[in-house]
Amino acid sequence: MSNFAFGTYRISDINPQHIEALKEAIESGIEMIDTSSNYMDGGAERAIAIAFREFDEDKKDQVEIVSKFGYLQGTNLLNYKEDPSIIENEKEVVKYSDECYHSIAKSFMHEQLSASLQRLEMQRIDCYLIHNPEYYILDAINRGMDKDERLDEMYRRLQEAFVGLEEEVKSGRIGSYGISSNSFSLPRASDEFLPYEDLPTLAYNAAMIVGNRTHSFTTIELPINILERDGLKCASWAKKNGLRVLANRPLNAKYNEMMYRLADYDESKDYYTYFNELMEVCDNEALRPLYNLLEQLDATKHKFGWIGDYDLFLFTQIIPHMRKTLQKVDEESSRTMLDFIDLFLIEYRKMVAHECAKRTRAELKEFFKECSATMPECSLKFLINSENVDYILVGMRKSSYVHEILSLDR
Repeated sequence: MSNFAFGTYRISDINPQHIEALKEAIESGIEMIDTSSNYMDGGAERAIAIAFREFDEDKKDQVEIVSKFGYLQGTNLLNYKEDPSIIENEKEVVKYSDECYHSIAKSFMHEQLSASLQRLEMQRIDCYLIHNPEYYILDAINRGMDKDERLDEMYRRLQEAFVGLEEEVKSGRIGSYGISSNSFSLPRASDEFLPYEDLPTLAYNAAMIVGNRTHSFTTIELPINILERDGLKCASWAKKNGLRVLANRPLNAKYNEMMYRLADYDESKDYYTYFNELMEVCDNEALRPLYNLLEQLDATKHKFGWIGDYDLFLFTQIIPHMRKTLQKVDEESSRTMLDFIDLFLIEYRKMVAHECAKRTRAELKEFFKECSATMPECSLKFLINSENVDYILVGMRKSSYVHEILSLDR
């Protein structure tokens, strides 16, 4: 049976609610917190540090911290500009580039780890993962590189990363390491699939190079959910090879090239109150563009693919349009309008989420036909009962979420 871990993808150190949720999870006995140097530009790691200040060392030691770094996604080193006065032939170019790449990449990883340790206020990270190394594969595909050639280069980069990670294990700054990759969950025939069978060998070679008695490659992280099940093949392989499996994106799933939020949302009870009030205020010549926009939004609230589509549309289309319209009124009227708009947008998002959930439940009924509970419960129970999944990473941005999620694991 899987355990739940606290995923911090959208956790910020400037949101008190997030800090309280972390504290509640730690107090409730959560065993793992998953984070990354990239999450909220380091804010997720800072949030963990703030939450940990409330606990003694014994309590902290009960929680494993998993963080990530991601230099392998960069491709600037492939285009390294060699000095022609130093290099006279093609073989020397390759050798020179490789040496520079190894030195710079190793230094960059070391700096990323140092920055994460500082943000986390720790001397050691329990497990440190390479974050989405397949970005190199995507870039190589775009540049037309042959499949064998790009995979060879991918393995070379992973080997060098493993060497650096083994050195960090030896120095005591990390306990173990692994890879977090979306490509582990793709069908094997996909060009973007990252083959994983040789990873233990790369880790063993890295340990030998560094002089460690055994390698410390322990963990893989990948998307697995009730819709995306190809990752279970990788999970099965991992368990057979003594690795543990962290499943992310349990409630944000892709199916038939569409994204779905596997969650149920209640219909807003106050939507039409705020909608009608705002429409009445906008029923004049100066605010006619806003009046027309509101009509369109009300008519299309059921047409968003998933709530993430709406969030993108809100910031790229709705807000700029509203801002432009409000420039036509005086400052005092604009401030008043913003209050009405804020209330409306809060309730409108609830309506969009409700409509998305209804359509998701209808379109994916085959996946939920044997489960009478809510979509989140069905989806998480699916992973709890997956024998090859060790931890399920769930975002718990409110204390109430912590209790709801952890109650499923009892």
